[in-house]
Amino acid sequence: MNAESLVRGIGMTSERTRRRLIDQLRAEGIVNETVLEVIARTPRHLFVDEALSSRAYENSALPIGRGQTISQPLVVARMTEAVLTGPRLGKVLEVGTGSGYQAAILAQLADQVFTTERIGELARQAKQRLHRLKLHKVFVRHLDGRDGWPSQAPFDAILVTAGGQVPDTLYEQLAEGGVLVAPVGEPGKVQHLERVVRTADGLERETLGAVSFVPLLEGLD
Repeated sequence: MNAESLVRGIGMTSERTRRRLIDQLRAEGIVNETVLEVIARTPRHLFVDEALSSRAYENSALPIGRGQTISQPLVVARMTEAVLTGPRLGKVLEVGTGSGYQAAILAQLADQVFTTERIGELARQAKQRLHRLKLHKVFVRHLDGRDGWPSQAPFDAILVTAGGQVPDTLYEQLAEGGVLVAPVGEPGKVQHLERVVRTADGLERETLGAVSFVPLLEGLD
């Protein structure tokens, strides 16, 4: 984490605006103060088009092009809180880099973040943003995220930021004691956020609530 770079990135963004978002997240049930503080200091406006920057600190998803979105801050907070089982994470895999915002949040809470994006244009843009913020512990690759990142497995946490059915390859790359969080269900229908823990006896699952994500697709673009 480079907190100084992140604070500079926020620039003239109103502290009151950012704190209002944090208050909304608390009211929605986010209780991990570390997660809330990281969200408060991360310049979300740098991860959206300039034309949408005035809406960056609303608790809403926003388009980032190519039919993709930057997730609602509440969903980012909930997924991050769900995988943060201790004060800090070790090695994390994110499937679906998108704008790079979720990776930027994770980079401040983990030793290393490996993130895959199937759309080459978005992967390049995210890499540039993360480099600008000096978040050098994030590694971005243009890959089909359904395959995970086998050479870096196992992972202490895996976040999937697209909806569908989680491939077995991702569960296989989860370390014992590790946590996977993903939206499960078909796009356009009811999806639910699922938290899965790998134990010595198998996988333990719990549902965290209803969500709506873009589809988890195969192949590269």
